[in-house]
This record gives sequence, C-alpha cells and structure tokens, in this order.
Amino acid sequence: MANIAKKRDMSFLGYRRENGRVGIRNHVIILPLDDLSNAACEAVANNIKGTLALPHAYGRLQFGEDLELHFRTLIGTGASPNVAAVVVIGIEPSWTGRVVEGIKKKTGKPAAGFAIEGKGDLQTIADASRVAMKFLQDAAEKQREKCRIEELWVSTKCGESDTTSGLASCPTVGNLIDKLDPLGATSCFGETTELTGAEAECAKRAKTPAVAKKFMDTFNAYQQVVERHKTNDLSDSQPTKGNIAGGLTTIEEKAFGNFQKIGHKTKFVDVLKPAEEPAAGAGLYFMDTSSAAAECVTLQAAAGFVVHLFPTGQGNVIGNPIEPVIKLTANPKTARTMPEHIDLDVSGILRREMTLDQAGDALIDITLRTCNGRLTCAEALGHREFVMTKLYQSA
Repeated sequence: MANIAKKRDMSFLGYRRENGRVGIRNHVIILPLDDLSNAACEAVANNIKGTLALPHAYGRLQFGEDLELHFRTLIGTGASPNVAAVVVIGIEPSWTGRVVEGIKKKTGKPAAGFAIEGKGDLQTIADASRVAMKFLQDAAEKQREKCRIEELWVSTKCGESDTTSGLASCPTVGNLIDKLDPLGATSCFGETTELTGAEAECAKRAKTPAVAKKFMDTFNAYQQVVERHKTNDLSDSQPTKGNIAGGLTTIEEKAFGNFQKIGHKTKFVDVLKPAEEPAAGAGLYFMDTSSAAAECVTLQAAAGFVVHLFPTGQGNVIGNPIEPVIKLTANPKTARTMPEHIDLDVSGILRREMTLDQAGDALIDITLRTCNGRLTCAEALGHREFVMTKLYQSA
C-alpha cells in the first residue's frame, strides 16, 4: 500500500474550538429541545440569515435510556466541532437548560437557551434572534488554521448498496481507513443491523477480547429486539428493495460488502453507544446505530465526527446539516444518471482503469478538500437530513 503521508501534505484548514477540538464548518445552529419548539427555531433562522435550524420530531414525555439518548444527541449536536455557537429553544426551561449547560460544560462555546412557556412564540423568537445575531457575527470572525491529520474525526456508513458497493466503493473507504489510522486519525463505523451474517468476522477485528465481547453483546442485544417483536427474519427491510434491485439477495451478502469499509488491517478499539463520544483515544470505533442513513449520520455527528464518507450503489442522496457527507459510487449508471449527488466516481476500479490504492488516495484528496472548505454535493443541493433516533414508545 502506498505511503500517502509521503505523497502530499496531510494537514488541513479547520476551526479550533474552545475545548481544542477541530471542526471543518462554522455553523451557528438554532436547536429545538422538542417538537413544539420547531416553529420558533425556524422563525429565528429565517430572521437571522446564515443560522441553521434543526427541526425534529421528538422531546416530549420520553424517559429512561430513550430520554438519555435524546439529551446525548442534542448536547452532542451542539457540541460538534463544526458548530461555533448554539441557541436552544424549548417549551419549558428545565430540559432546555440541561441541553445548554451540557454544551457549555463539554465545550465552553457560546450557548444560550430560551423557554416559550410564559412568553409565547413572538417574544421568544425576538429574544432568541438578538442573541443568534450576535453569535453569528462573532462566528464570522473565526479564522481557519492549519490542523494536523490526527485531529481529524471521520465517520462512515453506506446506503442503497448494490454489488458494486462491496466490490469497490466500500473497499475504497476501507483503503482510506487503513491509511489514516496509522497517522492518528479517529474514525467510526456502525449499522448494527447490516452486519448480520458478518458479525463473527467483525468481532475478530476488535483490538482486544474485551472489545470483541462488547461488540457481540451489542449485536446480540439487537437480535433480541428482532426476536421480541416476533420477526423471523429481516427480509422486508434487510436487504432493502433497492439492494435487491442492485443484485444483493441476502443480508449476508450486504453485510460482507458493508464490512469492507473498515479496510483489511485496522482494528476497532471500542464500542460506542448511539451518539456517544469516543473516550479511548485515536483509532477506529464501532457505534451501535440504526442502518437508516439519516439516523446513523445524525448519531455520528452528535458523537463529534466532522466529515462523513458515504459509499452508495443505487444512489442514496443523504446529507446532514452539520457534518458534510461525501458520497462515492462505483456504479457507472449512478455516476452517469445522478452526477449532482456524487462527489467521487470510483467505477474505474471495475473497469480496471483505477486501482483500489489510487481510489483510496483520491478519496483522501477530496476529503481534505472538503475539510478545507469545498462544499459537498449534498451541501450544495441543500440536503440537511437531521433525524433523531427513538428507542421506544413515550410515556
């Protein structure tokens, strides 16, 4: 494998935050605590051009681990290194304040909260708009600085996979992981459901027996959910209709293609809960996530990952409001018919016009360009899919 570090400068230009973490975007977000606050958040974002509202469907009468995940996702989203400052709006002050204080404690960045009860939408929108305007103007003066490759956090998942995914686009991501991991980058893969059939092989890639056991415990907990709901198989959901149209007839075929995204040499160092920030230092992590694209990327972004690599076969159009999504494909039809969605075409691998090593280098190149400010296709098209994961029924 080529030594990419000798071929180019592996640094990038990022925004250094108050806690030392490095982001590649400089968003000011208007974050609703709950579904009732979406309208107020969107009104603030409409008033203050350049801010970004993140409406979502949940936040009322959740409890237990479901509520903890809700807070972990919201606090993690606000704490993202790609976010310069946060305005939180909720229906009541207690939970709103919990999110604001969580963001401040984790990062030290500017964050302010507003509660609608006792004021109504109009007063809340006016008050929040004034603070959001100040946050935005301050963020606009933030300058990029040169950052080391070991400060980069990269996440990955795949979507609308087909036969070309496992043969070329997923291995291209794996090639990048194998090259960046020795340089100290932090990376993350997930999609618990889509490892069905490859779980034993995946466990072998854990760095220690303890991590392997933690992975299998996580995977088996998912299997218990399937059994609890009296589902004999996943044939209506895994593989999807798009996967089947692309030639993947079983979940095992899909799983072994998905598994190619972590390369051939890199071992994962820990298993994360959904939206959990890594704490074991640099390296590759597995996160317990849904295989639904928007949910998975939202969770990984909330864990602090700043750029996402997304191989697609049939053509998934996913984006995320705070973590840029780089889409690559090895399907020549997708590259031809959906070029506005594809940041990197690696179909040359299948035509033997490009080696896997060259494809990995090309993906590193476009990843660093994206870190330096290049807009991804999803960003240019306005794809901002932000979807919270809900574990169970609310009270």
